Amino acid sequence: MMSSEEELTSFTPSLPPPSAHFVSRKENLVLAKHVTRLVGGRDVLVLCHKGQLHATDMRCCHSGGPLQEGDIEEFDGRICIVCPWHKYKITLAEGEGLYQAVNPSATPPKPTWQSKGVKQRVHKVTEVNKNVYVTINDSPDPIDSDFYQTERYRTTMNKAQPKNKK
Repeated sequence: MMSSEEELTSFTPSLPPPSAHFVSRKENLVLAKHVTRLVGGRDVLVLCHKGQLHATDMRCCHSGGPLQEGDIEEFDGRICIVCPWHKYKITLAEGEGLYQAVNPSATPPKPTWQSKGVKQRVHKVTEVNKNVYVTINDSPDPIDSDFYQTERYRTTMNKAQPKNKK
């Protein structure tokens, strides 16, 4: 027999965090593999890879490349999105930029994956009742991808877009 407190808890639906923004139904995200949304004033890429949900700023920290067009690959056991413009590798979990380094004094030289540190802002993803929510990472520490979230960048990009012919 359940206590009244247990009954109440078992029938109370979970709620998303107060600062979370709805982005998609989970089944739609799984089918699409990714969605892009304007969330809390940021262009965000939300993706599902092997059942795991991830969210990051939509534009690459290096040159603003469209990460939604990038491939998901594993490097040294770390799942990364690879920018389609310059092949920058960014971990989905932490937003670290990865590169291959070689110790020139090693014989034979063997490349190893190294971190450049956090370069891409990643955001928290929450699933509640088959709905997917994103909570924006509002850490005050600047991250390279922040530049591509500015009005200055958006204005520059809009001016650079080719005009539609009528």
